[in-house]
Amino acid sequence: GDAIGSGLRDRSHIEEMLRLATSEPSVEFSGAIKRLLDIYHKAIKPMEQVFRYNELRQHEVTDGEITSKPMVLFLGPWSVGKSSMINYLLGLHGTPQELYTGAEPTTSEYTVIMHGERLRTIEGIVMAADSSRSFSPLEKFGQGFLERLVGIEMPHKLLERVTFVDTPGIIENRKQQERGYPYNDVCQWFIDRADLIFLVFDPTKLDVGGELEMLFRQMKGRESQIRLILNKADSLSTQDLMRVYGALFWSMAPLVNVTEPPRVYVSSFWPQDYAPDTSRELFMKEEISLIEDLNQVIENQIENKIAFIRQHAIRVRIHALLVDRYLHTYHEKLGWFGDPHEVFQDIVNDPDKYYIFKSILAKTNVSKFDLPDKEAYQDFFGVNPISNFKQLSQLCSWTGGCLLEKIEKAISHELPAAPASPPPLPGACKSPECEEKPKNRWRKQ
Repeated sequence: GDAIGSGLRDRSHIEEMLRLATSEPSVEFSGAIKRLLDIYHKAIKPMEQVFRYNELRQHEVTDGEITSKPMVLFLGPWSVGKSSMINYLLGLHGTPQELYTGAEPTTSEYTVIMHGERLRTIEGIVMAADSSRSFSPLEKFGQGFLERLVGIEMPHKLLERVTFVDTPGIIENRKQQERGYPYNDVCQWFIDRADLIFLVFDPTKLDVGGELEMLFRQMKGRESQIRLILNKADSLSTQDLMRVYGALFWSMAPLVNVTEPPRVYVSSFWPQDYAPDTSRELFMKEEISLIEDLNQVIENQIENKIAFIRQHAIRVRIHALLVDRYLHTYHEKLGWFGDPHEVFQDIVNDPDKYYIFKSILAKTNVSKFDLPDKEAYQDFFGVNPISNFKQLSQLCSWTGGCLLEKIEKAISHELPAAPASPPPLPGACKSPECEEKPKNRWRKQ
């Protein structure tokens, strides 16, 4: 292309592969989203409310999250090229929209880059106050965090289909307190919701330390969303690059015990041409695979949403089963002893003695990775006295059925079937073949 010789790369392949010229959200898409909202409000939310789930995980799902675009999260140490990579993918280089990049730790904030009619910056406090956006739950991390959250809206074809989040560099050896907000919790919130997580490294200064280990631990269960990126790969010789590649896997080995290791992309994601005498063909192929990956996430967004809501429903169900079990045990033990408070304290402090968690694991659809820890319930019952809750067997009505049955049906039947279009409603057909036949006026209606 015309970029050769100017020191800039041709990025027409990005436009083509992401089909940026043609994308239009489909009717099926909005139909599926409506079905998801419906299942959520009828089958999952009632259970959340009755058992105060959001006080346990601080994780309520909002309508904004169900309807939001897929989110791509950029994580990694500072100055590894996260912001440059976003500039490159969006083609912002040399435009007023370009994200600021530099050698100093520049991004001390969480920057959400999303679609809007015109270029504007939105303060975190405003973003979190808008309940139609998917970021309203971030309010709970407090003022100190919201001051570090910023939104940038701009008209852009790719942003009509996906939202990018740039995060502050993981700065090794920094204490949570120095940051002034619960860094790990905030990271967890974004990790839980990201459809794709790009962990970006600079191979010339790969230092795997404490915060990175912590981060890998937080990604348990999200392995399939993670992509490791060895960026700036043209700044090393091929031999050094291979050494770094090996070192990265070695450092991750204890943290990632999955059958499939995360995919690693080795390339240089910025607008400048590759350095001379480096593996340009390899880098280009890697870039194309990464863009295919991104496209896949855009194409599979309904399936990903369903998986997210189903995972949420599974956690809500487990929470309900646990509270039910605590209640059951409490009533059982109350008969023999006297003091209700003491009886309950004993159960909360030592649930293993009463097999509370073990008995839940025996039920269907429960994985030990989804079980909250018992400390969480000490806190939970500290705030919510046991007398606030009813047992599951009592949460049934003649008209509405039982809450537990509803959520189980959602998990096992309704959510998996949600992407398929429902049968057309009678009279809803628009095509000429099925125009309604004129009614015979003489026949009795």
